Amino acid sequence: MARLSAKEFFLKNKQGELEFTLLAEGIRKLGLLWVLIQNGTLLNGSILCWDEPEANLNPKLMRTVVEILLELQRIGVQILLTTHDYVVLKEFDLQAKNTDKVIFHSLYRNTSEIEIASTDNYLNISPNVIDESFGSIVDREIKKSMTNLGK
Repeated sequence: MARLSAKEFFLKNKQGELEFTLLAEGIRKLGLLWVLIQNGTLLNGSILCWDEPEANLNPKLMRTVVEILLELQRIGVQILLTTHDYVVLKEFDLQAKNTDKVIFHSLYRNTSEIEIASTDNYLNISPNVIDESFGSIVDREIKKSMTNLGK
């Protein structure tokens, strides 16, 4: 729960009230999102622009963040989100319903021009450097773990 005073913002939890400026950056982001929801800023027809919501946020919280963002989208909030994070993209892929309006965009350089590819299906993002990088890590981990087999 959050509380606003004349010039200060506090987060209230089991330990008491914590001054907003003393909180971790990721928790401050969630606190601001809560305030925007509570004060009616995020209503049907409003726009939320969020650059890399995963920055400074515990990865375990991304499931909840995506749940909140999808619910906001369902009540008519347009959300523009940028990310370089596989977990964020995959959470949208796993949680979005067929009726949700989620579009994935991939910006990439083609010679000297920047181009965009858009799709409503995560599996069709192309090029998908985020997925390729994550896949490469998994492949290298498997290869590393198999090097000692049979010895």
